[in-house]
Parts: sequence; structure tokens; C-alpha cells
Amino acid sequence: MDSRWIGYAAVALAALGAVALLAFSTGAIAPLLGDGYDPNAVDPEGPDDGNESDTPSAHSDYEHTTVIARDGETGAELGRLQAAIADTRSKRYLGLSATEELPEDRGMLFVHDEPGEYTYVMREMSFGIDIVFVAADGTITTIHEAPAPGSNEDGNTQRYPGEGQYVLEVNRGWTTERGVEVGDEFEFEL
Repeated sequence: MDSRWIGYAAVALAALGAVALLAFSTGAIAPLLGDGYDPNAVDPEGPDDGNESDTPSAHSDYEHTTVIARDGETGAELGRLQAAIADTRSKRYLGLSATEELPEDRGMLFVHDEPGEYTYVMREMSFGIDIVFVAADGTITTIHEAPAPGSNEDGNTQRYPGEGQYVLEVNRGWTTERGVEVGDEFEFEL
């Protein structure tokens, strides 16, 4: 094969990679990765599974887990919900963006490969959420009440830092209504 064709192929491959990187970083590829949290999807466990809400659920492509909030001192249950598990880079990036609403008994659990400092933004959000950072042992380290972006904002400037291996996103006020605080614990199965 002529070395000139190999050079053309290498340039074409590099250009394709640059376009893919640009599409991913701008969110243009997000529709190809799924719709994130779909509150109109059917409950994956089906009706009559003992779940209080058998209507909305996470997108069918996501695994799910029950998240139980417990008082850090007494172990008493403070609240529980079903959470979609965002455990890949593309699912964490998409998160709850472009989601119209989140049912009261649902959330999204972001799972990172290792504990660390992470910053979450309100990219393309249409409702406010609580952003709860959780250590590897389940202890809550930080809670942010994040309002929905304004009408002329995309949410990228609303930055919420914290430390942990997990981040739970629920409707804004969920933690306050249940008395969930820093030092309390989340229990879930992955």
C-alpha cells in the first residue's frame, strides 16, 4: 500500500476522533447515549412489587438500587427511594440533564471508581435537586440544595463540590424533609 494512503487514513482518523471528542464535550452526543432518567418508563420490578410508586422509574438501560437513609447515631430509617445507577462516564455526564421531573420516591446514584473530590453542575436541569456526597463507607459528607437554573442559564456555572465515592441526586428539599444531615448514612446495594 502506498505510504501516501496511510498518511491520508491517519489524518482522517485523527479528524474523526476530534469531532467525536467535540461532540461528547459539548453534550451533542448525549441523545445517542440514552435519555437519562425517564420518569415515564415502567417500573422494572413491575406492579405489585411492594414499591410505593409503581408508575415512574429510571430509564430501562440503568441498573437500580434501593437507597435507605439512616440516622448516623441511632441507625433509624429516615427515608428510602429507588435510584437509577449512573456508573459509567457517559451516564454520569448525562445525569438528570434534560429530565422534566423526578418522582418523589426516585433519585439517581452516581458511582465513581474511587473516592475523591468531585464537582457537580446543574447542566440543562429544569428542577432543583439536593446533591448529596457520600463516602465509600456510606457516610454523608456534604449536602447541597441546588436550585434550578434561571430562564437564561444553562446551569454550567452552578457548581457544587464535595468529597466521596458516591453522589445521590434527589428532589430539592428531600433531605431537609426527612432530617437527613451530614454524618448520617446511606445504605444501598450495587
